[in-house]
Amino acid sequence: QLRLVESGGDLVQSGGSLRLSCTASGFTLSDNTVAWFRQAPGKEREGVSYTDKNHGEFVNTDVKGRFTIARDNAKNTVYLQMNNLKPEDTGVYSCAADQDIPFGWGLVASYYNHWGQGTQVPVSS
Repeated sequence: QLRLVESGGDLVQSGGSLRLSCTASGFTLSDNTVAWFRQAPGKEREGVSYTDKNHGEFVNTDVKGRFTIARDNAKNTVYLQMNNLKPEDTGVYSCAADQDIPFGWGLVASYYNHWGQGTQVPVSS
């Protein structure tokens, strides 16, 4: 069974840091493009960052310089390191994976077939 599980979400104060983890079972993440998405209350889901099969990385301009995506292939895990968190970063963060993401389209949610359940990240001011 293919499965993605996120962890690491927690209540954090503005300016704080968190590291989210996305761990796969039943398939190998290094063969996939893996992305992080977030959805704030009352808002549309948005792409935050992705790493493609060639291990290229892309970060949304809203979080550039604060968020970093990284792979640990030995642990079949992709991390999202989030620093200098702001209240507007609050949301449910989900990871997604797929082998067939067209180049440059890694932040388009509709391309992904495998999703985790999400983890909450509330940021207090």
